[in-house]
Amino acid sequence: QVRLVESGGGLVQAGDSLRLNCVASGRTSNFYGMGWFRQAPGKERESVAAMSKSGSSTYYADSVKGRFTISRDNAKNTVYLQMNSLKPEDTAVYYCAASPAYGSRVDKYDYWGQGTQVTVSS
Repeated sequence: QVRLVESGGGLVQAGDSLRLNCVASGRTSNFYGMGWFRQAPGKERESVAAMSKSGSSTYYADSVKGRFTISRDNAKNTVYLQMNSLKPEDTAVYYCAASPAYGSRVDKYDYWGQGTQVTVSS
């Protein structure tokens, strides 16, 4: 079992930056890939970014490329999502997830955090 706890969300203005943090605990040696997803009201959960355990492979949704950066510190069992140049359309609940297999598909991830709200005002 892996427990994930996100933090770092909040209310910001367009153009601002935020860094989301996700701390993993439990059987953390079992997971391989980490991902960030988001879900806006009335929309499906979508992948934002993902990173393999080694950090050698990353994925970004087209909508966030060049603005968001995923990183991880395996020694601290923590994954980060640095979000720059935020836009109102980035408003959503952001979830951290862990998977034994690296990828961007929601169904590849077995463990999920509770989510953290990010609201970007125009």
